[in-house]
Amino acid sequence: MSFTLQNPIKKRLKTLFKLLVILYVMIGASLYFLQEKLLFLPTTLPQDYTYQFEYPFEEVFLNTSEAAVINAIHFKAEHPKGVILYFHGNAGDLSRWGTIAEFFVANHYDVFIMDYRTYGKSTGALSEQAFYNDAQYCYDYLLKQYSESDITLYGRSLGTGIATYLASKHQPKQLILETPYYSILDVAKQRFPIFPIKPLLKYKFPSNEFIKNVECSITIFHGTDDSVVPYSSAKKLYAAVPEHDIEFITIKNGEHNNLIDFNDYKITIELILNN
Repeated sequence: MSFTLQNPIKKRLKTLFKLLVILYVMIGASLYFLQEKLLFLPTTLPQDYTYQFEYPFEEVFLNTSEAAVINAIHFKAEHPKGVILYFHGNAGDLSRWGTIAEFFVANHYDVFIMDYRTYGKSTGALSEQAFYNDAQYCYDYLLKQYSESDITLYGRSLGTGIATYLASKHQPKQLILETPYYSILDVAKQRFPIFPIKPLLKYKFPSNEFIKNVECSITIFHGTDDSVVPYSSAKKLYAAVPEHDIEFITIKNGEHNNLIDFNDYKITIELILNN
């Protein structure tokens, strides 16, 4: 009698195990083949879209060597103290990010901000190297108009890895990172701990490696309640360069997209920009 009862139970367990294996493989395959849709959330704009911003600006199109075209906005402040090359987050386009960047124009800085490939009016195929190459195009564009010592690199979320990469290759005035990560790999491991993430990821953005070669001063802002990029990931990045001129500003109760609402952010960023 006990044998008769155990047999159906074993069959059910085997079936459940098979289903779990299939589900595991399916999710793992999705992480590999659909990772661009998970990492990047662009919105597109028609090529004849007209930007509307509060401050004077010039719309710029940069032609790359890979048949890609990068659309950017170059804000011009009155009597600028320098220029901020701003790399935005993983969602939206310049119609939104340009408005966010105007905060820095109000603090008397010119701002140059681009849309990544497939975002807004920018075109071309995405790859990790393409992000770095396009950032270099923007840097070269600014070097024709500004001294390198007047260039501040600013990265937000996804853009922190790109800004850190660029800072590791040049000598800008400073590097400012808002809600940065140790690496995309580090964030993915925390989010999907049961999967072999390293071989699945095509995009690594190893800020932890880039930051070791940054020679300018670095400021990091991160909120304790960030549910997108864990606070712990930013702290690991900070710890990667213990002997460097680096400041970590903790925004208590700050989330991923609202640090500008906190006085600790406003006061510190204005001190940095006015220094």
